[in-house]
Amino acid sequence: MVKVAIQGGRASFHEIAARNYFKDDVEMIECASFPILCETLKKEEVDYAVMAIENSIAGSILPNYALLQKFDFLIIGEIYLRIEQNLMALPGTTIDKVEKARSHYMALLQCQDFLQKYPHIKLEEYHDTADSARDIRLNGEKNVAAIAGRYAAELYNLDILAESIETEKKNYTRFLILSRDKRFKTENKNKATISFHLPNRVGALADVLRVIVENNINLTKIQSLPIIGRPNEYTFYVDCEFFNYEDFKKSIEIKNIVENLRILGEYRKGETIHDYTKSRQA
Repeated sequence: MVKVAIQGGRASFHEIAARNYFKDDVEMIECASFPILCETLKKEEVDYAVMAIENSIAGSILPNYALLQKFDFLIIGEIYLRIEQNLMALPGTTIDKVEKARSHYMALLQCQDFLQKYPHIKLEEYHDTADSARDIRLNGEKNVAAIAGRYAAELYNLDILAESIETEKKNYTRFLILSRDKRFKTENKNKATISFHLPNRVGALADVLRVIVENNINLTKIQSLPIIGRPNEYTFYVDCEFFNYEDFKKSIEIKNIVENLRILGEYRKGETIHDYTKSRQA
């Protein structure tokens, strides 16, 4: 049985992503935070870790890019999950009686338009969507609601007060599959994530992009993070899609332009899961 670290608990979107990716029997190791998730993988307590990296509404999860750099794990895959958020509470609760709604801060951001319609509801950040639902059930909290997926409502026997409350219905989260084994090889790879520092000179980024384009690489994402201790300097994270692996290898000639070039992973472009209402449970 494969052991996989996830952020959050049972019925979390991380669990759903992990079960859809690995498919076979998998043991979930629940982690309260992303740093704990990374430490768990580093200590060899699990085989892999699943970590959200961006959402189509709330954007990139910048601290997780920093964790990728710090722990130097290998990205071996990815999966995209359609995110549907629901407001849920103990049976018998009505929305006009809800005094507080809690969830992960990303979920709260995704549901801003809906929540603004109910100014009487106080918002409270929590470490996980599904755990916010679980703890309402465990603590018997009346007039408190959670924002989470339908799977959490079913698992913890909560009533859904409002369905699909996310602002943008085309709401997707991208999850990375991480391994500490740098020798892991992926077959039929067609995507890669790289990082590098740029020298502080005019045209440096344009030179990098020129090399990538000339080698038929589709640059699908570029993200920058400040380099601590080096004002006005940044680490760039770039996702590249390619049809020919040799083209990608040629594009690595950017090493002559950039500093500290790292290949964070070469893997298959992830599938997008739209319907996971029948996700298997352990």
